[in-house]
Amino acid sequence: MKKTEILTNGLVKENPVLRLVLGTCPTLAVTTAAMNGIGMGLAATFVLICSNVVISACRKIIPDKVHIPAFITIIAGFVSVVQMLVKAYAPALDSALGVYLPLIVVNCIILGRAEMFACKNNVVDSALDGLGMGIGFTLTLFVMASIREILGAGTFFGIELIKTPMAILASPPGGFFIFGILMAVAVVLSNRAGLKTNTDPEKMGCAGCAGCGSDSSCASEGGAEA
Repeated sequence: MKKTEILTNGLVKENPVLRLVLGTCPTLAVTTAAMNGIGMGLAATFVLICSNVVISACRKIIPDKVHIPAFITIIAGFVSVVQMLVKAYAPALDSALGVYLPLIVVNCIILGRAEMFACKNNVVDSALDGLGMGIGFTLTLFVMASIREILGAGTFFGIELIKTPMAILASPPGGFFIFGILMAVAVVLSNRAGLKTNTDPEKMGCAGCAGCGSDSSCASEGGAEA
């Protein structure tokens, strides 16, 4: 796979939220304001890149039977770093994101990319995959949060734009509505571009999660590519 393809996969073809439908809970919860969406996206991107790099570098020495706990431990370390930085330099953002910032540890996007890509590919490719997926996640959160803030709250980054907004769009039902529209747009764009998203659990990044019960052969394939 070409490096440009690895980097751009997360934008539309394998967008973690709109195409693979991962990380839905924080997506719906924090997208009431554009700033929250950007903050959450950047935090997840940092964790994605760093955890992918470390997991890829250690893929040959992590035993198969403990690779899930090992991955979660690595991810938790970087989430702790992000949480401390946000608390220190952006306390308002930390308060807005609340519990969803530490819950990045169990975000299916992070663990999914570790399972699907980082433990099977080299460090450079894994870093590009983390960056691409992070950008796709951040853009999705920003677009969704912008729509909900402008139309639902009548503001954009705190600046009043609409005097009589549609408050329902800032509520959970409105979040689901906007989410569904964006998913439909992503499907249309993918179909027009001739992009086919693989929904096989082994290839979409959720293999080994408790939700689907699939087994992952991560460690056994870890040495396939240097």
